[in-house]
Amino acid sequence: MVVCTGNICRSPMAEIVLRERFAAAGLADQVVVDSTGISDEERGNPVDRRARSVLVARGYPTGDGHRARQVRPDDQRDLVLAMTNAHARALRGLDPVLFRSFDPDASGDLDVADPWYGGPRDFEVCLAQIEAAADGIVEHVRNDLGNAQVTRHG
Repeated sequence: MVVCTGNICRSPMAEIVLRERFAAAGLADQVVVDSTGISDEERGNPVDRRARSVLVARGYPTGDGHRARQVRPDDQRDLVLAMTNAHARALRGLDPVLFRSFDPDASGDLDVADPWYGGPRDFEVCLAQIEAAADGIVEHVRNDLGNAQVTRHG
């Protein structure tokens, strides 16, 4: 589960990218990816139109059917990916990991940039940060799945 503030920009963009990457890795039938927000202010809203535009420009699905929802304490997942340190603090009971911690080239501030108050370029930067971490997340999950199979069969 990917978590940002309102669940209309960063986290649904990351959900879409991760679904595509897991499918390309042959793991789509083994992994469920979803997203939420720490706030309920956008509850029920679709993916932000600017996020949709940058997704389309990069050849991704647009998230049709997505409706923002707030994370709940009972949203237990194997992996909770927080978009920022502030989100991680809000999610501490769910044992979150920072999304960009899987980007081998990221250093210093590991927050995924919030594009909400910016323009198209800000959404492009956000998507680039998501893409840069996505393969690391896929590899992490692949390793976890492999270890789970060894534990079950071994």
